[in-house]
Amino acid sequence: MAMTKADIVEALYEKVGFSKKEAADLVELVFDTIKGTLAQGQKIKISGFGNFVVREKRSRVGRNPQTGQSIEISARRVLTFRPSQVLRAEVNAALEGKPIDPKTVIAGGSDEDEDSED
Repeated sequence: MAMTKADIVEALYEKVGFSKKEAADLVELVFDTIKGTLAQGQKIKISGFGNFVVREKRSRVGRNPQTGQSIEISARRVLTFRPSQVLRAEVNAALEGKPIDPKTVIAGGSDEDEDSED
């Protein structure tokens, strides 16, 4: 099951003690800030979580697989997410059913290596 925005609001309500309205407003403010920043084409780096990056793709020629006809694929912006080493380690530890060992996570690691282009 996927976690929804309502689930995040509920978690804030239960763990932090905000009212449900305050929690909903806070979650909405965070998401609106993220959306606005990405819409401007800027990168978002959340330490210990990952990077959201907007990339520009130029137009290119593609091919319709059914007809073989060439078509132009228009230029567009795509959003990518690159998880941090910390997030990767936690997800993989949870997948294996193991408790998270702090020694497997790079101590004091930064997301600087996440900036490299593939």
